[in-house]
Amino acid sequence: MDPAALKREFVTAAGALPVVLWCLGAVGMLWADVSWAGRLGGLGGFNRLLLIPLLLAHFRRSERGNWVIYGFLVSSALLLLTSYFLVLAPGLTWRGRGVVGVPVHDDVFQGSEFLICGFGTLGCAVIESGRRKWRNAVLFGPIGALFLANFGFAEFSRVALVVAPVLAAFLGWQWLRWKGLLGVCLIAVLIGPAAWVTSPMVRWRLETSLAEVRGYLATNEATPIGEHVAFLKESLAIVATAPILGHGTGSIGREFREIAAGKTGVSAEATVNPHNQTFAIAIQLGMLGAILLWAMWIAHFLLFRGASIVAWLGTVVVVENIVSSTVHSHLFDFNNGWLYVFGVGVLGGMLLRKRDETPDASS
Repeated sequence: MDPAALKREFVTAAGALPVVLWCLGAVGMLWADVSWAGRLGGLGGFNRLLLIPLLLAHFRRSERGNWVIYGFLVSSALLLLTSYFLVLAPGLTWRGRGVVGVPVHDDVFQGSEFLICGFGTLGCAVIESGRRKWRNAVLFGPIGALFLANFGFAEFSRVALVVAPVLAAFLGWQWLRWKGLLGVCLIAVLIGPAAWVTSPMVRWRLETSLAEVRGYLATNEATPIGEHVAFLKESLAIVATAPILGHGTGSIGREFREIAAGKTGVSAEATVNPHNQTFAIAIQLGMLGAILLWAMWIAHFLLFRGASIVAWLGTVVVVENIVSSTVHSHLFDFNNGWLYVFGVGVLGGMLLRKRDETPDASS
């Protein structure tokens, strides 16, 4: 890879901001009041961001980006079939991860994967139908529906209930703008009650969530939802003590241990993961780091403006990561973090290649 190709990406917002955020994380080790092992461990969450400009540069000149997309879709489809098989054959000795319909990884990552594939292929169907390529539209539509229908049978993370409506709104806008948004709302009104009646998994997930909320409000019980709320409150308090530059890279665990000392219930839990990407950055690097994080997200979102299939797939990857990162630190989580890096890098490079070939054409 020649220096000119790399320089071209490093001077763009999409390629430079991940590197700038990493640099701030590296400098942030200087004022962290933890061991150097802890500081380097904290920087480890930032390291994968350095690959984004390299992937953009590589796939801007490579003709094999489509193979990455096909490989991801095929492997996800095999995972989907395995998930359905486990649901439909409950008597098997092997149950994967021991969670209903989750063969590998966990319900959070499987949910992200299936949401990206589901809405990605549905968007492809919409785009291909607009081009009068009906065969492709008929192929992609059912595939997307199968990915999304899996949430009614297999166990899923609650954040999927938040991400799915947002992606559906973007799909409606991609389809027919305001009419598409209205159409998505009408479909949601029909699907919501149907899912409640026909899906025990949806009912169980919602009922469990309500029980966790009641337990937390009544006794400060350490339920999953109670943990999210407690970590949110404590994160706000921690950021307020060092709002500009934060407490330094690798300081999350130390700060939570200090603020949890002497408390009871869920408030006494000392975590190393605030379950919110913005706070995971702000605790360590302050508002400056949080601003850089959101600037990077916005730059990547704007990178995928356009009406092509690649632009739509990139939009799905970025939006899913942003929304799910409100209750998870997904850029620092291994699976979801690499999913974002490769999604943005490969799809972004493909889109830039197309724009280089047809600079005056619509993306």
